[in-house]
Amino acid sequence: MKITKEMIETSKSTYKKCAKNRLAENAVTTNGIHQTAKNWETSAESTQVFSIDLPTGEVANQKQSGRCWMFAALNTFRHKILQDFKLKEFELSQSYTFFWDKYEKSNWFFEQILATGKSELTDRKVAFLLQTPQQDGGQWDMIVSLIEKYGVVPKSVYPESTSSSASAELNKYLNKLLRKGALVLRTLIEENKSTEEIQAKKAELLDEIYRFLSISLGNPPEVFDFEYRNEDNEYFIERNMTPKSFYEKFVGVDLGEYVSIINAPTKDKPYNKSYTVEMLGNVVGGKQVKYLNVDMKEFKRLATRQLESGETVWFGCDVGQSSDRKSGIMATGIYDIDGLFELEVEMNKAERLDYGESLMTHAMVLTGVNVVDGETTKWKVENSWGKEVGEKGFFVASDKWMDEFTYQIVVRRSFLSEEQLKAFDAEPIVLAPWDPMGSLAN
Repeated sequence: MKITKEMIETSKSTYKKCAKNRLAENAVTTNGIHQTAKNWETSAESTQVFSIDLPTGEVANQKQSGRCWMFAALNTFRHKILQDFKLKEFELSQSYTFFWDKYEKSNWFFEQILATGKSELTDRKVAFLLQTPQQDGGQWDMIVSLIEKYGVVPKSVYPESTSSSASAELNKYLNKLLRKGALVLRTLIEENKSTEEIQAKKAELLDEIYRFLSISLGNPPEVFDFEYRNEDNEYFIERNMTPKSFYEKFVGVDLGEYVSIINAPTKDKPYNKSYTVEMLGNVVGGKQVKYLNVDMKEFKRLATRQLESGETVWFGCDVGQSSDRKSGIMATGIYDIDGLFELEVEMNKAERLDYGESLMTHAMVLTGVNVVDGETTKWKVENSWGKEVGEKGFFVASDKWMDEFTYQIVVRRSFLSEEQLKAFDAEPIVLAPWDPMGSLAN
């Protein structure tokens, strides 16, 4: 059926008969959808007061880059460093992990290209790879792989560059290099070149990429000295540190003790099963991306347990849903879209995942929670968008918002039951590369 003139006239006539439509039109065309539909009562329910509120220091700023997953992970370590070494302010270098992530993702991409080298360009997996050879985003297990291989350094040792703070140009030209490299490698496969010849060419391509990244971001340090003063004004210097020795001394967290928990209530992902995603990763030979799927009640219980123990929680969510960036409020009732337009746009969480309406887009840190009569009511969130958004960079998420738009947390293994640990450690179910649980946080 095509749209006819009569259909348009009917819709126009119906629209004009309702006086409310004209009022809504004036309001929305002047103020925009969100400002018109905003529910002001939500602000009163989203105060920055929590029964558990962990100290964190000032928020960081990822600027015009998609490194939230790195910022969130490094922020959880920063919280520990601030307390353990009595520092007022401190940041780990997000640019350092960014460099090695770009380099490792390039190798990962080439390996996937080689694995699919005999498939047609129209094959869905090949097309999926070439659509976005690499990007800034990532997941928890990917930052673990980077840290276990390369360690971490203070921001003072490897500071931000223009291309780490605003990564669009770097990504544009790195993806050009990777697609050209894919052409070269697939051509060698077509010509039936030996594995040795193909790997030698891949090494040449990676050498070019290392040079490109070093020019763009700066060559990463191997050995450095670290000077600091604590809150008591005592001076310290650590000489001849490597990124790995710095991690061991100043962070000292056993990353193997942490597991990723997801809440994906879709029919294809039964609870209490472990999952991985085909072709998802960054470090060849690194940690497998793996999750345990649990119901939302258990999901929030595990997050609360870790906060109660005094440790913040890395988490992934769909930050753009029902959220006000300026006030830092994330609540399902913040915008009454249905009431404004007299339409029904809402879906449940499973439907949103199945129909592409929502997935994990951003990673942040849970630093507090409000528990009343044994029930969670709201959550304190440390973002990485600087101090100018939210309450000095901190957001408040309603408990209902957490139910609907949070997909992943990272907690210690010790908080899981024996049954959950057994399920997590089992051979994971492999999801397709384009499954929503394979989305990368930016």
